[in-house]
Amino acid sequence: MVIFNPFVPSFKINPYLQYSRLRIDDPIHRSMALQAWILTRYDDCLHVLRDVGNFSSDGRYASGEIGRVVREQRKTTPLGDVDSLLTVDPPTHTRLRNIISREFTPRKIELLLPRIEEITCQLFDEIDACYEFDLIDRLALPLPVIVIAELLGIPASDRQLFKEWSNKLAATTDVFNSEQAIQEAQEATLELISYFTDFINARRRSPKDDLISAFVDAQSESVVLSDDEILAFSILLLVAGNETTTNLIGNGILALIDNQDSFSSVKENSDRIPSMIEEILRFDSPVQGVVRIAKNDISLRGVDISTGEIVMVMIGAANHDHEQFENPESFDIQRLQNRHLSFGLGPHFCLGAPLARLEARVLFKEFFNRFSLLESTRSDIERGGTLLLRGFTKLPVLVQK
Repeated sequence: MVIFNPFVPSFKINPYLQYSRLRIDDPIHRSMALQAWILTRYDDCLHVLRDVGNFSSDGRYASGEIGRVVREQRKTTPLGDVDSLLTVDPPTHTRLRNIISREFTPRKIELLLPRIEEITCQLFDEIDACYEFDLIDRLALPLPVIVIAELLGIPASDRQLFKEWSNKLAATTDVFNSEQAIQEAQEATLELISYFTDFINARRRSPKDDLISAFVDAQSESVVLSDDEILAFSILLLVAGNETTTNLIGNGILALIDNQDSFSSVKENSDRIPSMIEEILRFDSPVQGVVRIAKNDISLRGVDISTGEIVMVMIGAANHDHEQFENPESFDIQRLQNRHLSFGLGPHFCLGAPLARLEARVLFKEFFNRFSLLESTRSDIERGGTLLLRGFTKLPVLVQK
């Protein structure tokens, strides 16, 4: 019998071995420990992500104790009862997404290129004299934090606060949250609410060229958008706008350390950077899974799933499915068919995908321009992340210029 055990240390190092066994022997696996169905095949994950009629993003649909806890938290957690883009379904989701998507069109994101290049060069200049440095601390973490803070209109002096708040909120994506993690997340949310409330009021009095001003302006255009929804938007962007991009960059660097031929190939031809980024996203996805709730009794591959049961769509596993990808365990920057699911699919496809790709493209291009060799001291690597998010808290690298 196949067991899914994300609590062993080996899973955090390499979850793909467990995914592979599940995908072959028990692709729709019932985890008693998680009280959830674990999906590991590409086609099944694709189906659930698309089928918003039968699978909800709203935890209030969950049955039993889990549903009770979610509903209780919605009542007692700051902003818990406010609809969030990640946790609602159409038509509410459609209304909220239409508002924010106006600010995240590919054309608007591409206009950020000069500023992202400037920030990236400044970060590299600060480490230019170093041959050994922590990639997370010096590059992968600050770039997305600075970019999303500037988009929101946050002053540079408050960026460190933002990262600390983001870390506390991201920690709650783990399977079982400690009382301390929940308490810290609630405190961080209260601090963010206070911070953004003052910010919203300031932008209402004196608009600027930033996202908060754009949300406030949308209210004046008779768009149905409450101040609480602006707060929820802002907090979501803070976490989603930096945590996953940090993971993308860190996971990508480790993949290149392990695949020196790929490093050399891209260094010789920077036109390969976009396909390299897509392969990083597939090979070691920053988001390993998303949660859905069955809204109706449904059969999937002959397995009966009851209304209210939790379904965990393991994107990281789907991206390694042999039925979809040739030699999926190989890191292949010239992969032609790469329809990975790392940004999701359907109504909940990641709005920030163009921004994440742009930030990664700029950072990797500068990395290849500056360095000719990349190594790491494995013993000093510190993995962070949760069951649903995969990344590093520390990734020391050795480079040669």
